[in-house]
Amino acid sequence: MDQKDIQDKMQALATALHAHNRAYYVLNDPQISDYEFDMLLKELEALEKQYPALSDPNSPTKRVGGDLTKKFQTKKHRIPMLSLSNSYSEQEIIEWAERCQKTLQEASEFVCELKYDGVAIGMRYQNGQLQEALTRGDGEQGEEVTANVRTIKTVPLQLQADFPSDFEIRGEIFMPQQNFEQLNQQREAQGEPLFANPRNTAAGTLKLLDSKEVAKRGLDCYLYGVHDLTEHAQGHFEAVQAAKVWGFKVPDPAARMIEKTSSIDGIMDFIHYWDAQRANLPFDIDGVVLKVNSFAQQAELGLTAKSPRWAIAYKFKTQQVETILESVSFQVGRTGAITPVANLKPVQLGGTTVKRASLHNADQMHKLDLCASDTVQVEKGGEIIPKIVGVNLSLRKSEARIPFIEVCPECQAPLVRQDGEAQHYCPNELGCRPQVTGKIMHFISRKALNIDGLGEETVELMYTKGLIKNPLDLYSLTFDQLLALDRMAEKSANNLLQSIAASKQIPFERVLFGLGIRFVGETVAKKLAQHFGNLSALISADLEALLAVDEIGEKIASSILAYFSNPLQLELISGLQAIGLQFETAQKVKNSDLLEGKTYVISGTFETFSRDELKELIESNGGKVGSSVSAKTHFLIAGANMGPAKLQKATDLGVTLLSENDFIKLIST
Repeated sequence: MDQKDIQDKMQALATALHAHNRAYYVLNDPQISDYEFDMLLKELEALEKQYPALSDPNSPTKRVGGDLTKKFQTKKHRIPMLSLSNSYSEQEIIEWAERCQKTLQEASEFVCELKYDGVAIGMRYQNGQLQEALTRGDGEQGEEVTANVRTIKTVPLQLQADFPSDFEIRGEIFMPQQNFEQLNQQREAQGEPLFANPRNTAAGTLKLLDSKEVAKRGLDCYLYGVHDLTEHAQGHFEAVQAAKVWGFKVPDPAARMIEKTSSIDGIMDFIHYWDAQRANLPFDIDGVVLKVNSFAQQAELGLTAKSPRWAIAYKFKTQQVETILESVSFQVGRTGAITPVANLKPVQLGGTTVKRASLHNADQMHKLDLCASDTVQVEKGGEIIPKIVGVNLSLRKSEARIPFIEVCPECQAPLVRQDGEAQHYCPNELGCRPQVTGKIMHFISRKALNIDGLGEETVELMYTKGLIKNPLDLYSLTFDQLLALDRMAEKSANNLLQSIAASKQIPFERVLFGLGIRFVGETVAKKLAQHFGNLSALISADLEALLAVDEIGEKIASSILAYFSNPLQLELISGLQAIGLQFETAQKVKNSDLLEGKTYVISGTFETFSRDELKELIESNGGKVGSSVSAKTHFLIAGANMGPAKLQKATDLGVTLLSENDFIKLIST
């Protein structure tokens, strides 16, 4: 055979395998036996191995995975992935539907569909082939996980029928309950810790570096949000049905997974049906999603800054179970905060086994009035975190109240509780093991000094062996010391030392965040660094100077003053300065004074620049960026999908509106 015959043969095999894959995994209607399918697959694999130059990246053979991804590249979404506003109230859903109809001033149809408890994904297809798959990320940009998504058997790699040449489809990747249970059974047999729930496991699986391992775990997905499709369908429901014809696994109307209705009663019927039937599904859902069907009406209703006005999610009420309170233990956090934790007789709740639940603080314990061996009512807050919400007093066996502790369970220091604070604290922050190791873990975290290669167990081991007692000690570690640690090989030791050295280039605002000052989070650290410019100025600041910083109140200011009044903390900082950490804000390059004295607010989405890039341009040309429209705002840079309320406020205040092109022309001068 010549090269063209070989290529035609490979294409014919691929087309047949794609069709059989869809028949088996999407239509549940296999046309050939597993053996026949495997033989076709092996034939194609052999040809691809013999003629690698003719191999197609979307070949059915790629579903088995095997590509090791060095890292996940961050890419910008062509259309922002907005989140939906949520409601637990049926009345709010009724009001939303009535509001849509009132705004439209015409009849409207609604689409009801399931709210899958998984990971949102956006996939771009060109000429019928999968080109790119991005996670939601922050809505503006996400991580590219195409290699891993290709391993999901219900994701078509080659479309069929009359599909658009370039479009994006969105949906939810999830782990079926059966696959989750099998995976946990395997882990239990191997002595590995069990995964918490299917949703978190799906999210973690999608971020694995080995796509071969992803393929083993059996992820699945439903796709339901088709973009750039006005030429093929007039509404959302019709677009979903068109996607089914092209080869996508979409919600099935026959199983009531998606339904179109023109009445509020129809919406309520769908909600009530799935509230009762959700436990019978082979995957987890946590509610239903409601959308205005017509694309034209969706455009008329528009968007807010965070979510579309034409869609809303109704979340089911949290499931609740009863179990026995076996004991209460007390945990010490990195800031010294003491958190009581209820140890429970294991019970199934929302598809997972619950053994522990947070009691938050002494006031919560007092409110619950817990006694030994109480029968307690447990639910999951937001379907994630277990919490005790009550006690079945009719089953109480003992009147022995469980007291809140008076000394630290780790170092025995007497606990303190400041006025107005809910939690008790251990004041021994430099000598209490969980606080010391917790502060080091915070210091090396990704948003702080970003030191790779150190896990919690290794930090605990280093502390136990006396190698580290504070973050400064990390910079004195030697290769020989690291090599002597369990499970630390030469390559790992070298990588860790390189990462520690690289942390000396981390900017001041992240170093300040890494110090772990109480109430000084990522945003506050950035504001302090920008305001004072260097650490010396921050240390010298009094209460009045700190309160002058935007969004800094008395609680934060008092915490900062207390931190820098501690001689041991100043000694630590002096050591970190001596080894070369950044304690001064790098001077930003100023292009001009063109925008000096003017405040700009940015709203909407843009084609040429991201919002962060626009902020950078404003500041580098002398302007100030405001967070909201006010009487002090001079200009509003208005992008697509800007909220009408912000536009109206700007108009009422006489704020000048600039388009993206207007702004580009302005700074080009």
